[in-house]
Amino acid sequence: MQKTALITGATAGFGDAIARRLVAEGWKVIVTGRRQDRLEALVDALGGPAIAHPLCFDIRDEDATRAALADLPAGFTRIDALINNAGLARGTGPAQACDLDDWKAMIDTNITGLVTMTRLVLDRLIESRGLVVNLASIAAHWPYPGGNVYGGTKAFVRQFSLGLRSDLAGTGVRVTSIEPGLSESEFTLVRTGGDQAAYDRLYAGADPLQPEDIAETVHWVASLPAHVNINAVEIMPVSQSWAALNVHRR
Repeated sequence: MQKTALITGATAGFGDAIARRLVAEGWKVIVTGRRQDRLEALVDALGGPAIAHPLCFDIRDEDATRAALADLPAGFTRIDALINNAGLARGTGPAQACDLDDWKAMIDTNITGLVTMTRLVLDRLIESRGLVVNLASIAAHWPYPGGNVYGGTKAFVRQFSLGLRSDLAGTGVRVTSIEPGLSESEFTLVRTGGDQAAYDRLYAGADPLQPEDIAETVHWVASLPAHVNINAVEIMPVSQSWAALNVHRR
């Protein structure tokens, strides 16, 4: 039987690449995002509505999320994998200089949106003995200046993944937290308010992870035998490692 994955935040970056990788391996996909034009273009690229079904809504809106899931066409009602990819970071400054609205947007998207989608799809995943993949970050483990709320949201995603795995024992549902390091995608342009120069400086000479690298990891997790659960995968480019602890001197 052909499997179906629901991928949130599929209009760019990781989500777009994950959709393409899974479809290349014979999956059908439900792709969500806020930009209708990009969703339509992605559906066309993936092979049309028999292969990919678009859902255009803001994951922060619970009513819209419920309505979208309630209106799935017959060929997409069974969900074998939920890929919770939608997320964002806003701002790179210290906590004392941050905009509270930016903090709330990260919490509403990275935490509230993710847990809402998970709960609304969970019964279907139990029925299919499926898979949950949550996109966290190395920021869940490793703090850095300017990470503040973003890192906190990703620490939640990691811990929620582990707790979900505990609760789902005996159901056959697998749960994985994928935690990338330095990755090149539109994510950074969103974080910097569209600052292309900052984007270019961050990645110059760094050979960062690419969306296709994360898509390959998701595909690997999804293709393992049903008795194998990958609890977490932390991924960095070879160029990235750990720095010395910061010591402030008077």
